[in-house]
Amino acid sequence: MTTSVQKPTISIAICTYNGKTYLPVQWHSLLHQHLLPDEVVISDDCSSDGTPDLLKQLADEAPFDVRILPNTTRLGYNKNFERAIAACKGDLIFLCDQDDFWLPEKISTMTDYMVQHPEAQMAFCDAWVTDEYLDGREERFWKAVRFDEKTKTRWLAGEMMDVMLDGNRMMGCATVVRQSYLPLIIPIPKNIPGYIYDGWMALVAATQNAVHFIDQPLQLYRTHVQQQVGVRPQEVGERIRLRDRFTRHRARKLAPLHKKQIQLNVISQLLSERVPQDSPGLPQLYRQLAHYTMRSNLPPNRLKRFIPVLTSLWKGNYHRYVDPAADWYAPYLAVLGDLFE
Repeated sequence: MTTSVQKPTISIAICTYNGKTYLPVQWHSLLHQHLLPDEVVISDDCSSDGTPDLLKQLADEAPFDVRILPNTTRLGYNKNFERAIAACKGDLIFLCDQDDFWLPEKISTMTDYMVQHPEAQMAFCDAWVTDEYLDGREERFWKAVRFDEKTKTRWLAGEMMDVMLDGNRMMGCATVVRQSYLPLIIPIPKNIPGYIYDGWMALVAATQNAVHFIDQPLQLYRTHVQQQVGVRPQEVGERIRLRDRFTRHRARKLAPLHKKQIQLNVISQLLSERVPQDSPGLPQLYRQLAHYTMRSNLPPNRLKRFIPVLTSLWKGNYHRYVDPAADWYAPYLAVLGDLFE
């Protein structure tokens, strides 16, 4: 005797703000999904370009339930998404931007994955990066955020938190989350240094190794000048030469280390208030926080630096937290700087 798995109900949470230009194309892609949603919840953030009237028209013609939540004051994308997500009733909630285009198999593929992987509380897919006309599929979104094969391997090995602390890899509009997981995510903190709402969601799930990736591009990601976030080139860090380690002012050397330590400390406090302390990803966060706390607070006396620095080198931390694009000798330059600079 076989038992069938009950199909989960599906919600789509959309945030809109002056999206009249691109919204009809995105809406068209939702109407032509192989698996239609049970409901669409739209939170409009005080649009002034006619978007509210367009939404009413689209809702009247939709083959699924549509609820429109107009804001009385501007919330910004973090709190606007929070409002839309919190209002959803489906077992699975898909996050959706107003200006992309979902391939017809997106909802069905990601829903099947979540059904087949009940341990996954969240999942995200890849996307094709296009121009403002949705033309060109020459680059994948994951390439832009450095989610390469090596990083995927680390992710699958349980290093989700370490990967996420190097930068967000999960795009909100490519994400599905279980309704039952929302109490850990919402409310979204007002200030998450270095991250916005989708990064926060991924960080929470990474503490429990509960965010999976689906290695398929299931949507088109439109790039245009009106985007609030978008795809931007990775910032290239300042190149520090060996002689710089001995000549630059110590305060200049410590500044980025202090900044990283403060960021990790805030994230640690936020997550510790939200997830169980035995969450498997938290030790990765605490280990990285301890490393940067050590580096940013080394004593002026160079002799007293040797034990903490060499201990951290022996533990592999200088190699673990080096920029993936850095040269092989970058960890040793950092060690030299910490010892002598």
